[in-house]
Amino acid sequence: MRPSPWRAPNLFPVTLDPEDSKIITLARSARARNGSAEGAAVRDETGRTYAATNVALDALTLSAVQVAVAMAISSGARSLEAVALVSEGAPSPADEAVAAELGVKSLLVAGPDGTLRG
Repeated sequence: MRPSPWRAPNLFPVTLDPEDSKIITLARSARARNGSAEGAAVRDETGRTYAATNVALDALTLSAVQVAVAMAISSGARSLEAVALVSEGAPSPADEAVAAELGVKSLLVAGPDGTLRG
């Protein structure tokens, strides 16, 4: 058999912390359960998790990240360890800003299939 001239690029698999994988799964589940455009999950400083979807009403529009963060804060969280967003699109500047305000440097962003995006 002749070797192929094509070589795969040097890719390194991304290995997520199990707790980060958990919040991506929670975000995917919330999105699928509600048939929503976005699903998000956050983990607070004590390890509690909160999952939510976006809200799209005539009188109120919130991203999934905003809803999950509001749930965490209203439950007593003071900071966040991680934020995951599952969506076909990218996080909004407002999503990134609220995560940063609560101590998260970057969001975990995944497609609907759970594949992590850069």
